[in-house]
Amino acid sequence: MSGYFGIYNYWIYIALMMIGFYGVIAKMNLVKQAIALGIFQTGIFLFYISMAVVDGGTAPIWTTIGDGSLKHLGPYDNPLPHVLILTAIVVSVSILAVALALIINIKRAYGTIEYDEITRLDSDEIDDA
Repeated sequence: MSGYFGIYNYWIYIALMMIGFYGVIAKMNLVKQAIALGIFQTGIFLFYISMAVVDGGTAPIWTTIGDGSLKHLGPYDNPLPHVLILTAIVVSVSILAVALALIINIKRAYGTIEYDEITRLDSDEIDDA
């Protein structure tokens, strides 16, 4: 039983990804889809950070000891996924900002942000032409 609770962060990222996936697929409101995409991306970030953690690991810092030589403090967590996730977070925020700007322009053009209404309005314009 404790085995499942020992990896609770994996359960959390699975839940976040499924909530985000459901929101992107099932919701017709474009703002809700953009928020769901952000939730999905958060699940991915948690997954990659969780994979980088080592049991008993510390930050990869080398220290000097009395004779001036360098010594590492034992097993350490992999810093590369953490750095990549920092970059991915910046890209995620940028994507969300651009998506919201596009949604504002769609609202101005169509008067709605519901996907099914936008497709209906587009098909009506094609039929009229």
